[in-house]
Amino acid sequence: MIDILVPIAALAMGYLLGSLNTAVIVGKIYGKDIRSHGSQSAGLTNTLRVLGKSAATFVLVGDIIKGVIACYIGLFLDVNFYSGEAKDSLCLLTAGAGAVIGHNWPVYFRFEGGKGALTAVSVVFMADWFIALLGLGFFVIIVVLTRYVSLGTVCATLGIVAISFIPVFGHSVYFNIFAFLMAIMVIFRHRKNIQRILSGTENKLTF
Repeated sequence: MIDILVPIAALAMGYLLGSLNTAVIVGKIYGKDIRSHGSQSAGLTNTLRVLGKSAATFVLVGDIIKGVIACYIGLFLDVNFYSGEAKDSLCLLTAGAGAVIGHNWPVYFRFEGGKGALTAVSVVFMADWFIALLGLGFFVIIVVLTRYVSLGTVCATLGIVAISFIPVFGHSVYFNIFAFLMAIMVIFRHRKNIQRILSGTENKLTF
């Protein structure tokens, strides 16, 4: 029973931490509700477009840090899962998932948050830095070729899911489930972007 309650506690703590949506907080400091401007998304890309580079830097750092802290909380709680030679920290994955859920649907800000991609990336880096780097590589290639940040994010997320099933990386089924759930959340939050890409109205990144 204790082993079940600990991952649930990790999920809850990750959620409360992730609910500290950096874009909303930084927007309020700058005197704007970021959810009422631009794409109305409480995330890095919209912050960059609406508030500029300095504000976006704070959001970048904040979104990464809360994902990392959530994972360290999970590691501290120390519930691991073994499947043959594969080993994953169950609490790290649940706390990290909680942080992404909190970022997307923050309890402190009327459950109106961002899209969770940056926090999800920081969590994947904590779980497996090599898989995260491969996903980041997918993202950069797609964005350079298309200049669609949203398309790069979706493709990178799907790439991470596919890679997670390769046995050589030595992950358990819990990591596969985690990657799959992260992909569902990221794609769901980017559904309007996908519609705009298909209709040719999505904003392109200017290098």
